[in-house]
Amino acid sequence: METEAPALLHRARGGWITFPFFIAMGGLLALASGLSVNLITFLKDEFHFEDADAAKINNYVNGTLTFIPIIAAIIADSFVGCFSVICFSSVVSLLGVVMLLLSATVRHLRPPSCEKGSIFCKHPTPLQAALLYLGLALLSVGNGGTRFTLASMGADQLDSTKHQGIFFNWYLFTLYVANFVSVTLMVYVEEHLGWGWGFTIFTMANLVGLVVFLCGTRFYRFVTPNGSPFKSLACVIIAAIKKKKMPLSPQSGDYHHDGDGLNSPTPFFKFLNRAALKREEESSTKIVSPWKLCTVQQVEDLKRLIKIVPIWISGLILCIPIAVQMSYMILQGKTMDNRLNSHFKIPVASIHVCSLLATCVTISLLDRLVFPIWVKLAPTRPPTHLQRIGIGHVITIVSSIVAALVESKRLSQARSHDHKVVPMSLLWLAPQLAIVGVSEGFHFAGQVAFCYQEFPASFKNTATAVVALTVAGGFYSSNLVIDIVQRATAWLPNNINKGRLDNVYWLCSGIGALNLVFYLVCASSYKYHKS
Repeated sequence: METEAPALLHRARGGWITFPFFIAMGGLLALASGLSVNLITFLKDEFHFEDADAAKINNYVNGTLTFIPIIAAIIADSFVGCFSVICFSSVVSLLGVVMLLLSATVRHLRPPSCEKGSIFCKHPTPLQAALLYLGLALLSVGNGGTRFTLASMGADQLDSTKHQGIFFNWYLFTLYVANFVSVTLMVYVEEHLGWGWGFTIFTMANLVGLVVFLCGTRFYRFVTPNGSPFKSLACVIIAAIKKKKMPLSPQSGDYHHDGDGLNSPTPFFKFLNRAALKREEESSTKIVSPWKLCTVQQVEDLKRLIKIVPIWISGLILCIPIAVQMSYMILQGKTMDNRLNSHFKIPVASIHVCSLLATCVTISLLDRLVFPIWVKLAPTRPPTHLQRIGIGHVITIVSSIVAALVESKRLSQARSHDHKVVPMSLLWLAPQLAIVGVSEGFHFAGQVAFCYQEFPASFKNTATAVVALTVAGGFYSSNLVIDIVQRATAWLPNNINKGRLDNVYWLCSGIGALNLVFYLVCASSYKYHKS
């Protein structure tokens, strides 16, 4: 009875009772990181940075938010587990927000006020700049270390892949809602009530999120890390190379199993099977170096990751058209009429709300309406994650086509009127952004659920963070595409009214179409792992 008690306690924890704690913390921390939405304005207005310097700092912040999840996931998987990483990262994020609050409210911690654009504006002193950079670094590292690790731990509380998929849907929905609040309400607070009020709200959101998360500790299921999974992968590769001349055996007993319950290793990438093939001297001893002999399970885990790589590459390419649209959306908007009526102008950056709203609506409709109906009509063939991602590919191509058509019309208006501001409403950008949002509702949530389901158990936290790396790779690749276009054509001059941005969008449509073909080939040959 004594040995069964811990197992019963382990099973008693977790479940949907933990859902509110993870959703609340995810939303509040996402809101706390929302200051990056209007960060360039803060740097220019309060610290008098030049445009280029402010943009670089903003890129560093967003880059850190994108790459830190991978590092946090590796630490969680290998050493301390999700709970410790989440708590530590939340405290780091809170310290960062507090430093930024001090920079915004304490007069001596920022340069003196001056008229915008004045040549007499003073730059920050080394101490002021150091405090600002430290606050931004802590916020970026802390929030980046929490976002996807929190998603992984939340999914660990549920047992079925169906329930885990539902959790990911609503977790991402919450993040998008928090981003929507940042783009609208928080931007208004910062620009009309003051940066001090804005950072105070961010600080309280971070603090309340951490408290709420800790309040649910007694309900959580904790997964103990089993050491670095990357060491295991390296062992398989090294062991296979050392035994490259050994002939493979069809007999299951010739391979090292260590109680994993598997038969002979699969024929896929059979070169790696040698890592689990026992030499004569290894069969007679119980202690063998892991760099010389691995289990069949370790070999199959590496193979699972190799099978996922083509799907991951297609996801990276999928982000390129989206990144190009987002990069040039602001430049397009600045040349368009942003008046909603005679009394109100739409901030150009706020047009991004169309994408956020579309994603939120899409995720909720898929989870509450479309997928339940699908299951009722075809109970033996429920929708798969790869089908969902594939639909996202198609919709992304449609968004690029719409963007090309809208830009063609904008260019026609610009050339016929020969003005810096085109007599064309900013709302013309709304359809393409809404379509992008719908595509993200399909492919982004699908990628998170797919990676979590298909990655080996020892890589569960890394699995969700890999999606962030996909987005980062897509944005960096889009810069490469833009550089190539600028060198090879005259489509992207400094004045976009004199260029052919519509041709760039047509190029993105072509990239998306070729990538769709590549994805369909990969997805059709992919076989889901059976737990």
